[in-house]
This record gives sequence, structure tokens and C-alpha cells, in this order.
Amino acid sequence: MLKNYFKTAWRSLIRNKSYTTINIIGLAVGIAACLLIFLVINFETSFDNYHAKKKNIYRVLAKRTSSEGVKYRAGVPFPTSRGMRVDYPQIPLIGAIYDDEGRQMSVTTSTGEVKRFKEPDVFFTEPQLFKIFDFSWLAGDKKNALTEPNTILISQNIAEKYFGKWENAMDKTIRYNNKLDLKVIGVLKNPPPNTDLPINLAISYNSLKNTDYKDNLEDWGSTFGSHSCFVALPDGVTESSFNQNLVGFIKKHKPEDVKRDAMFLQPLSQMHTDTRAGLYIGQPFSKDLIRALSLIGLFLLIIACVNFVNLATAQAVNRSKEVGIRKVLGSQRKQLVLQFLSETFIITLFSILLAIAVSELGLPYLNKLLEINLTANFVTNPVIVSFLVAVLVGVTLLSGVYPALVLSGFNPIAALKNKISRGKTKGITLRRTLVVLQFGIAQVLIIGTIVIISQLNHFKGSALGFDKDAVITVSLPNDSISRLKLSALKTQILQQPGVQSISYSFASPSDNMSWGSPIIYDNSEKETDFRVNMKWADVDYFKLYNMEFVAGRPFIKGDTVQEYVVNETLLKTLGVTNPKDAIGKTIKLWDDQKLVHKIVGVVKDFNVSSLREQIPPVLMGTWNVQYQTANIKLKMTNVKPTLAGIEKLWTATFPDDIYEYKFLDEKIAGFYKKEDQLSQLYKIFAGMAIFISCLGLYGMVSFMAVQRTKEVGIRKTLGASVANIVYLFSKEFTLLIVISFVIAAPIAWYFTQQWLQDFTYKIKPGAGIFIISIGTSIIIAWITVGYKAIAAALVNPVKSLKSE
Repeated sequence: MLKNYFKTAWRSLIRNKSYTTINIIGLAVGIAACLLIFLVINFETSFDNYHAKKKNIYRVLAKRTSSEGVKYRAGVPFPTSRGMRVDYPQIPLIGAIYDDEGRQMSVTTSTGEVKRFKEPDVFFTEPQLFKIFDFSWLAGDKKNALTEPNTILISQNIAEKYFGKWENAMDKTIRYNNKLDLKVIGVLKNPPPNTDLPINLAISYNSLKNTDYKDNLEDWGSTFGSHSCFVALPDGVTESSFNQNLVGFIKKHKPEDVKRDAMFLQPLSQMHTDTRAGLYIGQPFSKDLIRALSLIGLFLLIIACVNFVNLATAQAVNRSKEVGIRKVLGSQRKQLVLQFLSETFIITLFSILLAIAVSELGLPYLNKLLEINLTANFVTNPVIVSFLVAVLVGVTLLSGVYPALVLSGFNPIAALKNKISRGKTKGITLRRTLVVLQFGIAQVLIIGTIVIISQLNHFKGSALGFDKDAVITVSLPNDSISRLKLSALKTQILQQPGVQSISYSFASPSDNMSWGSPIIYDNSEKETDFRVNMKWADVDYFKLYNMEFVAGRPFIKGDTVQEYVVNETLLKTLGVTNPKDAIGKTIKLWDDQKLVHKIVGVVKDFNVSSLREQIPPVLMGTWNVQYQTANIKLKMTNVKPTLAGIEKLWTATFPDDIYEYKFLDEKIAGFYKKEDQLSQLYKIFAGMAIFISCLGLYGMVSFMAVQRTKEVGIRKTLGASVANIVYLFSKEFTLLIVISFVIAAPIAWYFTQQWLQDFTYKIKPGAGIFIISIGTSIIIAWITVGYKAIAAALVNPVKSLKSE
């Protein structure tokens, strides 16, 4: 019996090839989009869930309360983990990790050749971390790993890059930053793509005492943003009870900061989606974004199902005789419902197969766009197979039940007389509603996409308070011998014809690197309750970046701190309304008399990070031991020869260091990578929604063309032109789209306002965005409807009047 249903369904679908093809394509596009979104969400929610102790693992977050509000950070002071192990011996699994970003590693081959590598992440790791987390080992003693100083673990990728084969890596020597020789004591399997701890190089934490960070190991007052602490709570110790203990822990070790500083635990399961603090791999993938993508995937699937219903019901009149004959021959309604559901099942099955093919083709593009590494085995992966089975069942029922009930409910006598069109107009109301739903969802996506693009253009076009064009930044070696060469190198680079100016600084004006501290202003008795962003730079910094002074002058030339320049926001935060009143006032840092100096200038505010954040208070001064960046302003002519000349001079000056440069405008554009990726995704999804919605419109106008065949013939006989007929069909759909816009506009406005709350500097969506949305929808709808309407209008009126 079941076999007969499918055989009959297959024959029916083959007879109606165009109807079947359109349905399969529409459903396939919706299912493919939903499948790709599912893969992304499944990937982003799987981070670090493979660790055996995952339910007991927590990251320690720091919270600071000040006049600027509450701010969270993942960084904690260096002594934190050691102090916790002493204070809480019942919790032995507490480990720290520090990401020393952008360091040079070098190895010497058997022939004496030195190979140098610039690694983006070099981790100093306590041995306890390898007992908290599960890492897969290829070689080495994991029980005693990294207990000794000057030892290192490397991944298989690094071992093969440095030594050819990972088997050759054991007991070899790797030199860290031209200073420290490290012995390879283990090789790890490559970290999986779904981890927030992408450890490829792990140096023993004890080695920090042999680096520039040795003075920070006992410093409870300083915090490095990339120094984190992880805890694995034993059974019987709860998150809330340990958080209570951390109140006393802060009070013991940081009594002067207890009123504004706090620590608390963040579950590992929340780390990847918690936007309050950063990750070693970049920005978190927020829960709001997961919800938004889930809704988009669901909406696209609903649009595809709606499109199927529209097309199926549009074909109802054409199949009325078939239903009448089946009923006369004894078919029951239940059998007819199963028959039509079988057709839907076959269409959905073929749609899923086509969707899998589309997803396979789209997956590399998606990986490139989001910079992730999604892999999908659609046949053997149980999660994906379960998802596809759920889609198959869900879409079959969602798309097939209503058309099956409509088709099976025809009166056999009316069906055989081909009079189903009469008295069956109630279904039109539902189809109109479905069209409104389709275009409503499409317009929400269109408006959202336009808002994201507009916000990105706002970022790119906003004045930052400095000139970022044609500036490259290069990392400086931080050893004392190299610093002695900086002055001569500066002179040589300035002699290059294509170089306009050069300046050394701690960081560029807008940079991920930041250094904050409270200050003592004008001989106050206590520090400020806010931190200032310190920008150490030489005097050429202001000219290179074309910074504008609102009062005073730049500080004098020198290698040590002698004078300060501040920004407008610092004075506003201090309550100083007139910048000239601050000239001559003193600022003290860290209660150090050597760092008490006068303010000599006030610069106009400039953005120190992305436009998500407000401009912070900024303090600037000369301090050459803190310089980590060379800022080089190029002339706009002969750029390539100039870059080659700079590289040649740099390599000759620092032969043991790798030369790498980056254009500042590219670095600033990187702040908005996530938004740029989202805008590309939303463009694709909005295009899919429009495409599927147009198929739905095609189904609706097909239904109308059949229902109004005689009307069209009569109108043409009475002198109606093709344009009149096209208008007859188009005006109703235009009205439906306007209704869908009226519903969609406030919904889209609400969600875009919620998204824009994350940005300090944001656009205000105006009427133009909404006009573009409805205009685009109407034009696309007219094109879709016009095709079928013209075809109906060109039919010979004699033939139309004969139609029953």
C-alpha cells in the first residue's frame, strides 16, 4: 500500500515538472541556509566541551567598579594562581596561562642555519593546566610536563614546521625572543578548531623568572589582559561558595582595591559566548548572535515551507478532476491525505539531497568568510543526520498537511464539473497572509542588512582624531642593545625618499595594546577612581599623526618622562572645563616621585580602540624603554620601493629579528571584522529570503491566473491592454507588500536598535533605510508578478472565454 502511494506520487510529480522543480529549488534553498546556520551554531556551541572535567572548570574573571561603570576582564595579577593554591589547598587544580603575543622563535639546524618564526601566540603555562584540561599527546611525559624552567611543549604543526617531522622535535632547543633557550620535552596533537585555548607553544611558567616579566611575578597591583587563571572545582565545592571565598581573597592580597575590584568564576561552558571578557582567539561569539542566526535559519525554513504551500494550493484547481475521479472510485479522504503527503515527502527528500549538495559547495566560502574550519559529513555524522531527519519530517508535515487537507476535501461532483474555482476563495485569505509573512521576514532581513552596512560605513568614514592614511607599524625588538640602535635607524629611514616621518611609541593611536593606571592629579591626596590610557611616544608622534592641540604644546624631546600631554576626556573626567586651566598642573603615577611632571599640552580627543568603546582618558609622555612600535608615515608615491628600502635598512640593523609591517588602516579595519562578516552573511540570507519569497509570489499569481482566466478574457474583449492586465495582477501584491512592510518595519527597528546598543558611536536609522527596503521589495515583486501576468494577458481571449 505504502509503495503504491509513493509510486503514484512520483508519477504525479513527473507530470508536473515545472511545479516540482520550483518546489524542490525553493525548499532546497531554505533547507541549505538552515543547514549551514545549524553547522555554524553547532560549531560555536561545541567549544571545549570535550574536556572530561568540563562541568567543573571555571575561568577567574576580574571586575572593576569605578566612575566609568563596571568593567570585566579576563586578566588577573600574576600571583593569583599561586596565592589561591596556598589559601585553598583543598582545590589543587588551579593553573595560570599567559599569552605573550607576537614573539619570535628560532631554531638552529644541523647545518648551522638559523630559522626564525614570528608566532602570534606563545603561552607560558603552569603544569596544573594540563591536569585541568585534556590535551592529546604524541610524545613526552604528561604527568611532569612543564615543571622545570626553560622547557617547552609544541604542537605537531609547530614541530613539523620547525624540524621537518614531529618525531625529530624531542630534546631539541628552541630560542625564545633571542634571549632564552628552551628544551622541547613534549609534542601535543594539534589543538582542535573548537577550542579557546589554541596552544601550539607552551613554555613552562617557571621560565617567566628568566624573562622581562620577572618583576611582575609578585606584583598584585598590575594586571595583564592575556594572563588568565583556571580552576577545576572538586565535588562538594560549588561555584557560589568559591565566589564568596574570593571576596576574602581580594581583601587579603589587594586591600587597597577591595572596594572597586572583585573576582568571580565563569563556567567554561559560558566562556566562548560571554562578551564581557575577551578570548585568546578573538571576540566571543555572543549568545545574542546565536539566537539571531537561529531565528534567521528558522525564518528561512518557514519561508520555504510557505512557498511550498502557496504553490501547492495554486495547483489545487488543476488537480480537482483527479481528486473527483479518485473519490468516485472509492478513495477515502485519509487515503488522499496520505497520497498528497507522499508527494510532499518526495519533494522534501529531493530538496534535502539538493540542499546537501548546495551546502557542500557553500561550506568553503562560509569557512573563508567566518575564518573558521567547519567540516561536515552529511552521511555519517549522527548530529547532522538527526538534524536532517528532523527537517525531513518537520517540513513534510509543515508544508504538506494543509495542501493535503485542501486537495482531499474537494467535493467530487464539483471537482468533476471543474467548478472548484467557485466558492473556494476562502483559501485566498490564507495565501495572502502567507505572502505577507514571507515578505515581512524578507524585509526584516533587508532592513537589518542595510543597518549593518550603514554602521560599517559609519565606522570607516568617521574621523578618528588622527591621520591614519599611509602609515605602517613595525614591532620593535625589546632588548637593550637593539634600543641603542633606534636613533641611527630613525635617521636612516628618514633619508628614504618615500618616507615622510617616523615615530617610536608604545602603540599606535588606535591599537589593541593598552596600558591603564590611576593617577594623582594636582597633588591630590588619593588616586583617581578611574584609569587613564597611557600612550608613551616620542615628540614626532603628534606631527606624524597630525594630532590637534586645543591648549599648550607637545612635550620636549627626550628619552625619559619629563612632561605630560593629556586628552580632553581626561580633563572632563577630572572636572576641568577649560583645557588652559590644566597647563602647569602636575600628574603623579604609581606614587613615584620620579614620575611627577607637569601637563604642558592638551590634544583633541582621538579614538584609541574601536568605535564600540568611548574615548578614555589618555596620558602621553616620552619613555623610550616602553617603546614597542615604529610608526612610519609614507608618501603616496613609489610605495613599493620605499617599503623595500625600509625592510633592507631594518634587516641590516636587526639581523636576528624578523621584519613584519602592517598598514594602520588595515589594523583599524580589523576591529570591525565581526561586523563585516555579519553584513556579508545577512546579505546572503536576505537574498535567499527574497528569492524564495518571489517563488511564493509566482505561486500566488499562478493561482490567480487560473482563477481569473475568464475575467482576463472578458477584459481583453472589452479593450483592456496588456498593461491594464498586468496592473490588475500587480496592485494586489503591491498592497500585500505594503502591509508586510507596515508589520516588519517596527520589528526591524526594534532589533536593529538592540544591536546598535553595543556601539558608543552609532548611526540613527532614518527613513531612507526603510524606503530602500520597501522599494526593493516592490520592484522585485513587480518583476516576478509581471512575468506571469504578461503571459496571462497575452493569451487569446477566445481561448480564455472557452475555459472552464
